[in-house]
Amino acid sequence: MSKACGLLDWRLAQDRLLAAVAPTSTERVPTASASGRVLAQPLIARRNQPATDLSAMDGYAVGAGDLTGPWQLVGESAAGHPFTGNLTAGQAVRISTGALVPAGAKAILLQENARIDGNQLSTITGTKAEAKHIRRAAFDFAAGDTLLNAGTSLSPAALALALMGGHGIVDVFRRPSLAVIDSGDELASDPAATLPHQIPSSNGPMLAAMAAPYVSAVERIGPVADRKANLLAALECASAADVIVTSGGASVGDHDLVRPALEEWGATIDFWRIALKPGKPLMVARRGKTVILGLPGNPVSSFVTGWLFLLPLLRRMGGHAAPVPQAVMRLVEGDLPATHERAEFLRGIATDDAVAPLDEQDSSALRVLSQANALIYRPPGSPAHPAGSPAPVYLLQNGGIA
Repeated sequence: MSKACGLLDWRLAQDRLLAAVAPTSTERVPTASASGRVLAQPLIARRNQPATDLSAMDGYAVGAGDLTGPWQLVGESAAGHPFTGNLTAGQAVRISTGALVPAGAKAILLQENARIDGNQLSTITGTKAEAKHIRRAAFDFAAGDTLLNAGTSLSPAALALALMGGHGIVDVFRRPSLAVIDSGDELASDPAATLPHQIPSSNGPMLAAMAAPYVSAVERIGPVADRKANLLAALECASAADVIVTSGGASVGDHDLVRPALEEWGATIDFWRIALKPGKPLMVARRGKTVILGLPGNPVSSFVTGWLFLLPLLRRMGGHAAPVPQAVMRLVEGDLPATHERAEFLRGIATDDAVAPLDEQDSSALRVLSQANALIYRPPGSPAHPAGSPAPVYLLQNGGIA
């Protein structure tokens, strides 16, 4: 536990959350539509790539003998339309990039180095045909090679590799389903019709958008009034989801009813309140196979805890081998104050080698949050941090993972 009045250290809380869940079941899907899905099994090549020798350049495939020519042109090999004969010494065929290199061909003469006179091919003075322009069979990979490990997310390049390896269908982990519950009497569902005592309901859409790349479906419920009966009804409506995330009502005020509602609903509270700023009121519970995250209502607190806990949880359940974001080091442009008992995440704008903390760090400041592309990490009990010194930074793009 943290020294902060019994609050749980945020890293221990993150570890505890992820250790309590496992990847979902698996399913088979067409590779061409599997972008972003996570492999449930290693992907083994079913074919050589290339299957045979191919030309890497436009030019002429030439037979054995003097690589400066001359040669007699006897045909053409185009991509998808190979020359079917065998080349002998002194013979050549026109060849295009990606075309099959005919049997007997020893080198490729680049098109720009060629001189044609009728059916006679020769080289421009000082040039010659070269074998390096031939892509040899299986130079990329061979049948039986492991192309991708289980737990790999299929990026566009990885998806292309799977197809090239002969896999039209892949086994992937099922993406979890998510229900997002917004709670609070002050929330208005229509941002264009908000009364003075209300604010637009923004956390639910924000969290749903953050989670979208990692879930099979998102159900949005709310805004839900600060009544236990209303919360119980919302939880029951969301009960089929793999993960339920609530926003608001997780603190200790008279109208913070998420915890008593969860307990009455039959959920078991795993932990509540962590040593984190912003985001102390985080709550984690479970009911059967459903995991419930209770996030704070302040927008920045909801974003930071969603980024640090909801997204790694969804990635873990979706089979990602490395679901937790990793920090990078950046030089801080400006002084940072000392921290106290809680770890702090400051909003900032990062470049390739530096990060600038934004002026406003209030947990309700959405405009500043929308400008940030990074979170500057300040461990608990840190002394003041001088400008120009390195600090750990979490880059917000792609949820902080590669």
